[in-house]
Amino acid sequence: MSVMPPSSPDTRTDLGRIGIVGGGLLGMVLALRLRARGARVTLLDAAPAPGGLADAMRIGDTTWDRFYHVLLMSDLNTRALVDELGLSDRLRWGRTRTGFFTDGRLHSMSNSVEFLRFPPLSLIDKLRLGGTIFLASRLRDVRRLESELAVDWLRRWSGERVLERIWLPLLRSKLGENYRIASAAFIWAIIARMYAARRSGLKEEMFGYVDGGYAVVLDALAAALQKAGVQFLGSATVQRIHDRGDGVDVSLVDGGALSFDRVVSTVPAGAFAQACPQLQPEERERLDRVVYQGIVCGALLTRTPLSPYYVTNITDPGIPLTGIIEMTALVDRERFGGHSLVYLPRYLAQDDPAWAASDEQFAEQSLAALSWMYPHFDRRDVVDFKVARARRVLAISTLGYTDRAMPPLTTSLRNVFQLSSAQIAQGTLNVNETLGVVQTRLPELIARMEAA
Repeated sequence: MSVMPPSSPDTRTDLGRIGIVGGGLLGMVLALRLRARGARVTLLDAAPAPGGLADAMRIGDTTWDRFYHVLLMSDLNTRALVDELGLSDRLRWGRTRTGFFTDGRLHSMSNSVEFLRFPPLSLIDKLRLGGTIFLASRLRDVRRLESELAVDWLRRWSGERVLERIWLPLLRSKLGENYRIASAAFIWAIIARMYAARRSGLKEEMFGYVDGGYAVVLDALAAALQKAGVQFLGSATVQRIHDRGDGVDVSLVDGGALSFDRVVSTVPAGAFAQACPQLQPEERERLDRVVYQGIVCGALLTRTPLSPYYVTNITDPGIPLTGIIEMTALVDRERFGGHSLVYLPRYLAQDDPAWAASDEQFAEQSLAALSWMYPHFDRRDVVDFKVARARRVLAISTLGYTDRAMPPLTTSLRNVFQLSSAQIAQGTLNVNETLGVVQTRLPELIARMEAA
């Protein structure tokens, strides 16, 4: 099983010298696929090493993901890549539980029985909430959801009380004030992905991970790129992309200059627009409509587990966290020296004043929240605390996103193309969806390059 069909003599073509701007997972896989089709590929990234949002960090004595990642049984693109890289034997699967922190109390909501017992909602509320989730899981014509705001759609199907008690706190925790502009396609994507994590029967969650984290995947992918002859240039911040008609010149911030036959940008829409001044005004307007959500994410290594839940959703206002991801509810604690690894994400809009907080301030706010939520939590048990930040993580599905904002594959420039996670229209950002962009758009990209 592979993400794309293996190359063969009749699929190889002379695509020339291709520069890929952005060395995240999408850029890395795209480079491998284009190289398999005969292109001479150079991958450029501002960071010293490739990987982007999937890269790793050192916490305690262990190397693990900088941001939290999880694998679902339905993540066929990710599983295919893992298999292609010869890492299938490192996949681990387990059943997990879900918690809800609401009204100052922690509740389990890991199966149908616990859902029916969930105290904050009446029976009618639970029926409407369950009906909304079931409806979303069965919808196929998802694009029409882009015409309605998430808040309006949820109010219509779940009712005002469920909207106020469950959905609005979750939306605010994910999007901040940007929840006001998110379309119903955004909440559908979240529901559909999480529903896919559950098996039949009591709907228990089945999650997976790669033993060793995504660092293992990135190392194997980097080795595959090197073996294939893809050149990687790290610490190469692109300043300007200029299409001269018969090729593309790329200028770097450090004064370096490169020349390619074609360039593909995989970076966020705003960064691409800034680096490419030749774009038409209407193209810039479209790129400006892409609204990104950022993240500040703490990684806490502690001697004592917080709870038995992999994910704890937080609906209480005032807690400065999107949720709590206890990785060691899925991964054996022995991987982390017997300690518990907990991710503490906070999603932020671009203008959120919380960006100005230092790592130390974010850590203090997070630890204070944990002390209030978990009476047994003792700060003296903290072994390590790291903070990771990413300003442009998720392109929000706004009203009419596909028609009004989603970046097209081609540009007005003959030899300059875009392929990025902002082209996930009816989905939510995760590794599987990111790989899906490459899988679905690669044939068209190659056809466009050949026609250029």
